[in-house]
Amino acid sequence: MRDRTRNLTVWYGLALIVIIVDQLTKTSASSLLALHQTAPISEFFNFTLRHNYGAAFSIFHDAGGWQRWLLTVLAVAVSVGIIVWLSRLPSHKRLESLALALILGGALGNLYDRVTLGYVVDFIVVHYRQYEWPAFNIADSAITVGAVLLAWESLLYKNVVVVEQA
Repeated sequence: MRDRTRNLTVWYGLALIVIIVDQLTKTSASSLLALHQTAPISEFFNFTLRHNYGAAFSIFHDAGGWQRWLLTVLAVAVSVGIIVWLSRLPSHKRLESLALALILGGALGNLYDRVTLGYVVDFIVVHYRQYEWPAFNIADSAITVGAVLLAWESLLYKNVVVVEQA
């Protein structure tokens, strides 16, 4: 039981670190940039402050306000599900735990914005000439990395059975 508690502390701690870094970077971007102002970093990367009222890739951005509450409820449900999932994982499932911790931290980071501001602060923009990837933030990055790790783990270990000793 002590190992499980220690492992959970590590994974929930990592989620908390993601939330803190996400919120610090969003606060910095919001204080240093005006809305839609661009700060070039390189030929393919810049900071541009944007407010995303929708979901990923600004889906539902102009939906009229109902999306805030739907996305909030969805984020809470997913976060609770991940907390329960993490709490039930065996200690040897480190890659899966890492993935879930990143997703949890990202989901809660964006949830905090949505609840307190009514939108999610995005500011990282990757582009090539006139082609631009939708703006994102640290929380989005953590969710993406976590999802990739989760998919990789499920493909890599789908036929491996590990018996944990008591």
